[in-house]
Amino acid sequence: MKLILSLVGIALLLFLFLNKSSKGRVLEIISIWWFRIAFAFVILFAINLIASQLGFFIPINIISGLLIAFLGIPGIASVVAISMFL
Repeated sequence: MKLILSLVGIALLLFLFLNKSSKGRVLEIISIWWFRIAFAFVILFAINLIASQLGFFIPINIISGLLIAFLGIPGIASVVAISMFL
């Protein structure tokens, strides 16, 4: 836990030393990824509703959400395939 707090503290300290345009770019990238992760969980919820009608269970967890946020449509296909075959 101390390691994580130390890394977050160092990242925040480095963020303070950036100039104004670089801070805007970093905040833009962070906000895009937060939106992608939130949208991935909405997609997971919708897929879980549809799959429950067919008798499948798609887990909604952070790994599935990050996989969909990072890969997009192939991530959705991989989560569905993994849950069908496991």
